[in-house]
Amino acid sequence: MDDAGELKLYYRNEGSPKRMNTIKETERAELHKTIWRIANDLRGSVDGWDFKTSVLGMLFYRFISENLTSYLNDQERRAGLSDFDYAQLKDSKAKLGRAKTVQEKGFYILPSRIDEADVFIRWLKQCNCFLQPGIH
Repeated sequence: MDDAGELKLYYRNEGSPKRMNTIKETERAELHKTIWRIANDLRGSVDGWDFKTSVLGMLFYRFISENLTSYLNDQERRAGLSDFDYAQLKDSKAKLGRAKTVQEKGFYILPSRIDEADVFIRWLKQCNCFLQPGIH
């Protein structure tokens, strides 16, 4: 506190915007190196391109899964089912709306297939890709 009783905060780089930018750039570079190191550790001996395409495929699947779930939940909630959750619906009941969903969205995923992590791991096992010992 200063003489007037005001609390003042002092930053170690106060008054030096150029120094702050350098620190941010250094932190960003360190983060970038760490992310690459982790990615290299995860992919093991797999080619970087193959690893990238599989991860992008997983991210796309996650996006469309969440998009479909959100869309169907919104539709059912507007229809008055406030506690509806597509991901918890039995596949047999979900199939009843399959044709309409494909017509509206252009794609369809069964609720049992919404869990992207599980689907991704099954896909990796099917194509015999990238699994390191100890990953199931």
